Amino acid sequence: MRILITNDDGINAPGLKVLEAIATEIAGPDGEVWTVAPAFEQSGVAHCISYSRPMMMAELGPRRYAAEGSPADCVLAGLGEVLDVHPDLILSGVNRGNNAADNTMYSGTVGAAMEGALQGLPAIALSQFLGPKNLDPDVMFDAAAAWGVRVVKSLIERAPWQETADYRLFYNVNFPPVPAAEVKGIRATSQGWRPKTFFGTEPTTSPSGRRFVWIKGGPQHEPTAPGTDAAANLDGYVSVTPMRCDLTAHDALKDLETALA
Repeated sequence: MRILITNDDGINAPGLKVLEAIATEIAGPDGEVWTVAPAFEQSGVAHCISYSRPMMMAELGPRRYAAEGSPADCVLAGLGEVLDVHPDLILSGVNRGNNAADNTMYSGTVGAAMEGALQGLPAIALSQFLGPKNLDPDVMFDAAAAWGVRVVKSLIERAPWQETADYRLFYNVNFPPVPAAEVKGIRATSQGWRPKTFFGTEPTTSPSGRRFVWIKGGPQHEPTAPGTDAAANLDGYVSVTPMRCDLTAHDALKDLETALA
């Protein structure tokens, strides 16, 4: 199996090393793992692409490249410039921090998987929820390292992929904020909503007197509805959420037609 991996935390992020190990085991001794990851951190860029400017790429080693672009850029570069044959699977992560609930919409990790799906390839985003039990760097990615291969193999072998759909499925995986030994299992979930979590701003002034604004996130441990991603994570489960790039609110179409008639 040939696997392309990327992330949004950057080419030197510890979570990417965890993903490399996961991908290597899945690819097998006769497989290939190719890495094309951002040269610098690209958290929060979602599905951004560098449409109006070129990006520099550097070959850092065998099958390992850094690109001065977004995670979606890295997928495009991997498919169009690095690999001579398309991969069998695209993996993105393992992100430092959760990409559940509303975070999904901002996530560069998810954006890379989204681009993979748009290119007609099976793609999975993987993120590690953080909390008091796994903030120590020594255990931060324990859950992802212990459960990553199991989750990805299950998706490859048994999950629906809808290869012929216009907008094919991709998967968003979040590992719970606990050590590996405390993970309870895997749950299929929908995307949740944290009612008290919103991005906002934090003003600051530089030593030279110039005014700047930081973008900051909200509380990450607010409960979401039962059966959703963040709720499962906070209960100790790995969440797996099927997604597609079609943003149409299909449930509202009939009401809209009536309103516009």
